[in-house]
Amino acid sequence: MQIAMNTVVTMTYELKDADGNVLESSADPVAYLHGGYDNIFPKVEEAMHGKNIGDVVIVDLQPADAFGEYDEELVQIEPANAFPAADLKVGMQFEGEDETGEVILYTVTEIADGKVIVDGNHPWAGERVIFSATITAVRAANKEEVTHQHVHGAGGHHH
Repeated sequence: MQIAMNTVVTMTYELKDADGNVLESSADPVAYLHGGYDNIFPKVEEAMHGKNIGDVVIVDLQPADAFGEYDEELVQIEPANAFPAADLKVGMQFEGEDETGEVILYTVTEIADGKVIVDGNHPWAGERVIFSATITAVRAANKEEVTHQHVHGAGGHHH
């Protein structure tokens, strides 16, 4: 079966930076619902369309096609007393809202002189990345998966 609209694609993948360093890889196969449901980068989904089990897909993604451009406005300096003092450390993450109410995941990047620097950018924002995947299975999505717009069961979402 070829990858097409409303098929469930199972794959192993690897994401590398521009220098070839592995940023992330799947130890176990992962699945997504193919067909414009924003379950995978659009440029990757486009490259997957029409492929078959065993095919390898490699896509060079510019920042705009992957994790976005780095946005300096998402870096903020906050007073340290605005955080729980006992748990505060570099690398800690928490959710916050921007001025429109959109939830953003912030990471503490520095603590000094009673101030905390937090960054709402994805760690790989502004980076060119190379996505490579090996397709391990393709099947027709069931009605519930199409209605919910994501995969259920092994390698997918569980309710």
